[in-house]
Amino acid sequence: MSLAASNFLIPNGTFFVVLIIFLIVLAVITKFVVPPIKKVLDERESIVAQTTENNRAATKKFDDARSQYEAEMKDARGEATGIRDEARAKGREHLEGMRKRATDESDKALSAATNDLRSEGEKAAEVAKGDVGDLASTLAARVLGTEGAKGRATSGTAG
Repeated sequence: MSLAASNFLIPNGTFFVVLIIFLIVLAVITKFVVPPIKKVLDERESIVAQTTENNRAATKKFDDARSQYEAEMKDARGEATGIRDEARAKGREHLEGMRKRATDESDKALSAATNDLRSEGEKAAEVAKGDVGDLASTLAARVLGTEGAKGRATSGTAG
């Protein structure tokens, strides 16, 4: 015994008792503690997998929505460009119509003014023709030195 008691490598009864207690505690932990922990870990892993799948689906939906949005925006831009071009064309047509109307009104006003000036010029020419005869006789009398002209000349200079 002294050899067994002094040598720690030779097992004694205490070792076997501690080993049995360890195995019992290990069995209890394996039976009652590990399954709930394993269940929680499995649920957590399942939730993580589901979240990952949901993220993939959401990313796919987002990408689809973005591509649809961009396609619709492209169509809307094209439509807006068409509407803008159509509005510009209508504006040009309206502007051309206004210019044509203004030109027509201006031509009418110019024609009316020309006709008025022409008629007034003709009237002035007729009046001038009537006055030319009187002026010619007055001038002839002055040049010839007749008395009617002197009377007028003296009265015109005296006044």
